[in-house]
Amino acid sequence: MAQVLEFKLPDLGEGLTEAEIVRWLVEVGDVVAVDQPVVEVETAKAMVEVPCPYGGVVTARFGEEGAELPVGAPLITVAVGASVSDGSAEGSDGSTDGSAAKSEGSGNVLVGYGTSEAPARRRRVRPGQGAPVASRAAVNGQAAVREVVEGPVPVISPLVRRLARENGLDLRELTGSGPDGLILRADVENALRSAAAQDKVAEPTPTAPPQTSAPTPGGIRVPLKGIRGAVADKLSRSRREIPDATCWVDADATELMRARTAMNAAGGPKISLLALLARICTAALARFPELNSTVDMAAREVVQFDHVHIGFAAQTERGLVVPVVRDAHARDAESLTAEFARLTEAARTGGLTPGELTGGTFTLNNYGVFGVDGSTPIINHPEAAMLGVGRIIPKPWVHEGELAVRQVVQLSLTFDHRVCDGGTAGGFLRYVADCVEQPAVLLRTL
Repeated sequence: MAQVLEFKLPDLGEGLTEAEIVRWLVEVGDVVAVDQPVVEVETAKAMVEVPCPYGGVVTARFGEEGAELPVGAPLITVAVGASVSDGSAEGSDGSTDGSAAKSEGSGNVLVGYGTSEAPARRRRVRPGQGAPVASRAAVNGQAAVREVVEGPVPVISPLVRRLARENGLDLRELTGSGPDGLILRADVENALRSAAAQDKVAEPTPTAPPQTSAPTPGGIRVPLKGIRGAVADKLSRSRREIPDATCWVDADATELMRARTAMNAAGGPKISLLALLARICTAALARFPELNSTVDMAAREVVQFDHVHIGFAAQTERGLVVPVVRDAHARDAESLTAEFARLTEAARTGGLTPGELTGGTFTLNNYGVFGVDGSTPIINHPEAAMLGVGRIIPKPWVHEGELAVRQVVQLSLTFDHRVCDGGTAGGFLRYVADCVEQPAVLLRTL
């Protein structure tokens, strides 16, 4: 007799309690392998493909696409064993998926299940895709056929797959420009533009608008869920719990911009302005560690960290996210530049993991990219401070006793008044401004 096992939505880590079903990757009757992704879900932090730890035949699915499920709710049931209703449940190679599940176990690393190395994953082919290999199982006395393809298309981002699917683009026809032929969003967009030009279509296919409910007499109601809901909850909690204050200063960034130009003219990898600002922040936090901390009200203690994990605000199609650069204090400008670039691309394509979106100790917010000079940002709870950077623009400035046109930026620091007083916050901000105006100040601290 086959054993029917229930697979529940696992703990996806980092305190996430629910997820929204974006797309089912299997149908009832499909044969699944151990650790094969069965559903794509969206949490408040990232898009995640959830693999099943059992091998066998899918007998039921729970939840429609768009539904939200709490952690621990049933996802699917899988018939595992040599037979289903006294029928054969063998894979195409003659071996039973159930025995494979028992002997090899799951290689999944999600919290709550997974024990050993996983076999190679197989990808279910949808109608119209090429060269299927049939794998049959008896379900309720009828033969069910699951089509699989060896050697999956090199795509990581669910958003890239969705963009291609919504526009009828076959990813097999593309050559990826990423590492090892990885297909990036830019590859899909370029292919769509080329197809549009050939068909003489003036406008690209519009992106589906955000899901909203029906208009009401008071206007349109937009559900606060997913990443938008998570941002709302976190900002509300920050406002409730943190007595924040903001101070700001204008700084002459002319010499910093010249230093960056000189560094990039010397050859080698280019250094980003964000990386230089992050390097300045780590040096400032070494001098003012009170701002690299969090408040434990239960113990009535301020906890100062011995490491600096810098978060940075990134605006994406899914909303505002804050990827985290780990151990920023131990990185040089070149390493920071590379990590900022990697996380920014992952944020843009929806490929950030929950672990890459949590654990920050200080946030750097470059809102100057939106063309604004200043802001009073809300602290990224449970951190204690955030440095805001406005746009750098030419302004009249008194330089060496004479009026001149200089590259000026406004710097603002929002801080938790429980961890320090204004003198410490002002000292931190003044040190940052001094490094921006005279980069040689930073060299003296290295």
